[in-house]
Amino acid sequence: MKFAKFSLVAMLALLVTACGGGHSAAERGTLVSISATGEASRVPDTANLSAGVVTEAEDSEKAMRDNAEQMDKLMKAIDKAGIDKKDVQTSGISLSPRYHYEQNQKPQITGYVARNTVSIKVREIKELGKVLDALAAAGANQINGPTLEIGEPEPAMAEARQQALDKAQARAKTYAESLGMKVRRIVSISESGSVGGPRPMMRSEMAMAKADTATPVAPGETTLSVNLDLVFELED
Repeated sequence: MKFAKFSLVAMLALLVTACGGGHSAAERGTLVSISATGEASRVPDTANLSAGVVTEAEDSEKAMRDNAEQMDKLMKAIDKAGIDKKDVQTSGISLSPRYHYEQNQKPQITGYVARNTVSIKVREIKELGKVLDALAAAGANQINGPTLEIGEPEPAMAEARQQALDKAQARAKTYAESLGMKVRRIVSISESGSVGGPRPMMRSEMAMAKADTATPVAPGETTLSVNLDLVFELED
């Protein structure tokens, strides 16, 4: 019985030691929570846009057939522009009736509208203007975008992250010094990020696709930001 009691006491002691985590609540220093944001800007090098064909006909079969023929030309133009097949994806196909409305009468179907749209990623942003012109020349009558982004964002994110961390550490040091203390350690860190920046501008006269000058695109800069929420422990 004595041996059993001793073993139980020993086990409880081990558990208390394991769960103690070094500092007890009473021994823990002052905690301070700090939020800081870091930013890094880069010229975007990748563009995303959508392009498609809208056709109309009196019957649905002809609307779809005409659309397929025109879309085939568009897909060939995309391939000829050097866009990799992995960067082209169908984003929507639709067929809808066109109605004629008259007062006090039931709407009448007068035709059908067929749409086929693809999403395109252009990895050489300097070629974006030529790609836009090629799409218009091939019969695309619906073009949306582009949205510009940084193809490899991690280096910029690392820069923004370090900037945010430096700001937080400097603030923690300021708090510690004002209290006559020093920063002992970082207790926790949580991170969130966001992307912002000006939208690019593109010439709206798509009919100018055959002009000598390609559609101009102003890439501007894209800003990546990292938000850090940190908890520091201060000690005497």
